[in-house]
Amino acid sequence: MTRRLALLPLAWLLCAASVPPPADLDARAGFDQHLGTQLPLQTSLRNAEDRAASLGDRLHGHPAIMALGYFECRHLCDTVMQSMAHAVARAGLQPGRDVEVIFLSIDPREGTDAAARARERVGRSDPRTSAGQWQFLRATPGALQAIARPLGFRYFRDARLGEYIHPSGLVVITPDGRIAQYLFGVEYQPQALRLAVVDASRGTLGSWTDRLVLLCCGYDPSTGRYSLLIGKLMRVLGVAFAALLLTVTAWSLRRHRA
Repeated sequence: MTRRLALLPLAWLLCAASVPPPADLDARAGFDQHLGTQLPLQTSLRNAEDRAASLGDRLHGHPAIMALGYFECRHLCDTVMQSMAHAVARAGLQPGRDVEVIFLSIDPREGTDAAARARERVGRSDPRTSAGQWQFLRATPGALQAIARPLGFRYFRDARLGEYIHPSGLVVITPDGRIAQYLFGVEYQPQALRLAVVDASRGTLGSWTDRLVLLCCGYDPSTGRYSLLIGKLMRVLGVAFAALLLTVTAWSLRRHRA
């Protein structure tokens, strides 16, 4: 279901362009969830200023939100970048401080100018985005495959359109480069994104409210969403009741002795 959700916007765009989707679209493009998989931290990536650094260095010890697409795509990718920007801003996450926000181009022909233009468009879409702190990255074909393969991100170039056919969605990554969660489609709920990043941070981010919600909710890979888990909720309530009972009992004993 989640794979189809990631491909729905793409199929709609193909129809809008009066080009029938390939018969094997689902086999050639899509997202396969590889939760917990380690990404190759040594892979070299270049930023909008053409400076090279490994993926591991670009994480800076933070969790990351990553999207793959290409800078000059004015349809699906622009929508993903704008939705990503709005969700990050509304989630109260500061790029470069709380989380690394990464957009990786799957077109090895794109250069620094295309990356800079993408950054400008993101900045114009929402003044709160801190687009200057985003990482718009490029890579060689080999490096792209080294990252796309463990992510489960499948794509191809359609000669009829002269464009890349790819799914849409975000991947949340832990500070040590493991895949934590997927958020599919082109619209991302700020609260769900915040919980995903807090969960991936391994305790370095988030308020007590965030942690309480995570205690009572679980990530469902089949939907890419958090949902209330009754079992977890009952355990949390049980612990809270036991703590309250012990506190009242201790207070009563001290009062009786006094």
